[in-house]
Amino acid sequence: MKHIIILGDGMADWPVESLGGKTLLQYADTPNMDRLARMGRNGRLKTVADGFHPGSEVANMSVLGYNLPKVYEGRGPLEAASIGVDLKPGEMAMRCNLVCVEGDILKNHSAGHISTEEADELIRFLQNELGDDRVRFYTGVQYRHLLVIKGGNKELDCTPPHDVPLKPFRPLMVKPLSADAKETADLINSLILKSQELLKDHPVNLKRMAEGKDPANSIWPWSPGYRPRMSALSETFPQVKKGAVISAVDLINGIGYYAGLRRIAVEGATGLYDTNYENKVAAVLDALRTDDFVYLHIEASDEAGHEGDVDLKLRTIENLDRRAVGPIYEEVRNWDEPVAIAVLPDHPTPCELRTHTAEPVPFLIWYPGIEPDAVQSFDEISARDGVYGLMKEDEFIREFIKCKKEPNE
Repeated sequence: MKHIIILGDGMADWPVESLGGKTLLQYADTPNMDRLARMGRNGRLKTVADGFHPGSEVANMSVLGYNLPKVYEGRGPLEAASIGVDLKPGEMAMRCNLVCVEGDILKNHSAGHISTEEADELIRFLQNELGDDRVRFYTGVQYRHLLVIKGGNKELDCTPPHDVPLKPFRPLMVKPLSADAKETADLINSLILKSQELLKDHPVNLKRMAEGKDPANSIWPWSPGYRPRMSALSETFPQVKKGAVISAVDLINGIGYYAGLRRIAVEGATGLYDTNYENKVAAVLDALRTDDFVYLHIEASDEAGHEGDVDLKLRTIENLDRRAVGPIYEEVRNWDEPVAIAVLPDHPTPCELRTHTAEPVPFLIWYPGIEPDAVQSFDEISARDGVYGLMKEDEFIREFIKCKKEPNE
């Protein structure tokens, strides 16, 4: 049996007053996810381990069954792996956002969703101006980039920028968690302030402002760590001899790298509401013909949640259902070799809050021959009645990879 996880990043949400007190998953038109929920089995998954921030790296690693206290090293090392930066002993990597600062306010975490082409010019400029034998900047995708510091101390209190839109940025700058980390914290804060001076009049930003767009006028490094010690999925699950990850986000591709999954780049994959669902589905189906396991990650709902845009988030959920879940199911449901499908978010990103929360998320599992439970639709509330109950740690992935017909009850 082959396996595909379809993950809608940040798709879960809170009840919304303007939607009659329903969550977005309850309100959205999702006939395909609802059909799989009716035909399959459902439950909820705690994706944020106790003591961890509800970041996408934490949640996606949990979905894949990794023990966070043992292997977690922050986003930076995962994104380093994705863009081909091989961290050496003693090197600390950090996610380095390009953000928009307006006065003393951190206006947004994405510099108005700057393009990768514009961002690459800015990151190369910063490397020329601020980089040296110890400090290196690397271009990632859109607003998500990488800062590597040789000899950096990761004992730092860093604030994820998507958690603090429209807040004063200075009180949120890096703080050391130990005396040994003070030098590293001072270095990073100096880089932030120097970047603001360098970027404010850069031609890329002058052009963006002339076009009415937010400038990328500051860096914001966060989530530090060293090279993680993650084992490949195949070491835990012999059934997964060959697997693939499909995502527009470096973070997810970095997790896939350490999980032993090959990265499949998809033309038109943006990480936003305009991502090319059809090309992603085609890549999924091609991979499933040769691989045992595919991890399809769709970022769009998370970005809409960070923007607090209910209508846009509803559209992203319905797009995931109509343009990904439905076509994948229709194609694989009659394959000679059966395919198991799981659908879930990694964490909620409530539009009301505009950042991640740690509540359990709904999930469904379907494969030919599964005995369905009583759940009739896919959403946060209905999943509470699912036969799987509340799962945690590696319980979901072990149940999913097992995928054998249950005895009649």
